[in-house]
Amino acid sequence: MTRDMELDDVLQEIVNLVSDFLGSDSCLIYLVEDGELVLCATSDPNRKNVGKVRIRLDEGLTGWVARERRLLAISREAYHDPRFKLFKDLPQDTFEAFLSVPIISQGKVVGVINVQHRDARIHSGNDMEMLSTLGEQVGCLLVLSRQKSTSAPTAA
Repeated sequence: MTRDMELDDVLQEIVNLVSDFLGSDSCLIYLVEDGELVLCATSDPNRKNVGKVRIRLDEGLTGWVARERRLLAISREAYHDPRFKLFKDLPQDTFEAFLSVPIISQGKVVGVINVQHRDARIHSGNDMEMLSTLGEQVGCLLVLSRQKSTSAPTAA
């Protein structure tokens, strides 16, 4: 997060690191744009859905996490949770385990990080704490990124 990189590249590095660290089958980062959550980074090597998948704040597990500003951990059959909404473009929607945290910046939810496993998995307290801390760090990163883009010198 301290290297001079474009925001998209940093988010991509984060999802790759989270997937490796947690041994997950998927990690997704959504950011709020125009009142919707937009997929901005994925650990899926085929990144065809980045920028295309949009979730309203009243939709699905991801929308619930953003709306409630709370961590959500489901160890099995996440797709049977009453808050679940199927997005046909996301193969991760068939995965068993789901761990998600809000990304909070300056007191507002600005995104969500989702981690998913194909098989059932009980998420440890360390997993939840690490992902929550990362959500806070990404929130700080977004503030710094926005400050950098607004304070960039203009050509004379």
